Amino acid sequence: MADWDAAAYARVSAPQFAWGQQVLARLSLAGDEAVIDAGCGAGRLTEVLLERLPRGRVVALDASAAMLAQAEERLARFAARVRFVKADVAAHVESPPVDAVFSTATFHWVPDHARLFASLHASLKPGGYLVAQWGGGRNLARARARAAAVRASATWARYFEGFREPWHYATADETRDRLLAAGFVDVNAWLEEAPARFDDAASYREFLVHVILRDDLARLPDDAARDAYAAELVEQAGRQDPPWVLDYVRLNADARRGG
Repeated sequence: MADWDAAAYARVSAPQFAWGQQVLARLSLAGDEAVIDAGCGAGRLTEVLLERLPRGRVVALDASAAMLAQAEERLARFAARVRFVKADVAAHVESPPVDAVFSTATFHWVPDHARLFASLHASLKPGGYLVAQWGGGRNLARARARAAAVRASATWARYFEGFREPWHYATADETRDRLLAAGFVDVNAWLEEAPARFDDAASYREFLVHVILRDDLARLPDDAARDAYAAELVEQAGRQDPPWVLDYVRLNADARRGG
């Protein structure tokens, strides 16, 4: 999997930031807790989380070195209260355990959710909370169908032999069952539509390139090919009604470790 252009992601990820603020509002905090930000990315939401924890601390966890470098620069003023950890979120177990795990726009990048939820459960104190949101259900179904058709076309097929999408989009029922199997209680999981609308082809293209097409573009041989591939998908999105819309569906989950 190609690493992120963290600066570009921080610049274009307004939809993820807006959704994440709503998710963070679901997390009840006294201000002195220890919290994992699982998939902290470039640190925009981690900054908001730290502001809500004036006497607490955050473990900023991400698998991307580029994202962590961007987050560390952004969060320099919180250096005494934040620890950066480069790790697979499905493999990392925090010790000592924490009061809460917060996560947005991350878990759909993890192929094994049973393993993921077991690790998160082990990282929480008894009574600790998981509050998270990620892509689920029919997330980006129209955009993904267009990309699949382009990959299969005569122009591009030779570059995508054996290609697999990097995401795992679970349903709410699957997620509820996996969280319960991992030992969580008070589990609630639900889907919500959250279409992302863009003003024009340029803003749509920038988002598509830096957020959705990383793995596609990494397969292509040069910038000219990457530009042509992205242009084809942007042109198709411009013909839809309404144009420049990405059909996001968010999967929410709130749960607690028993005890």
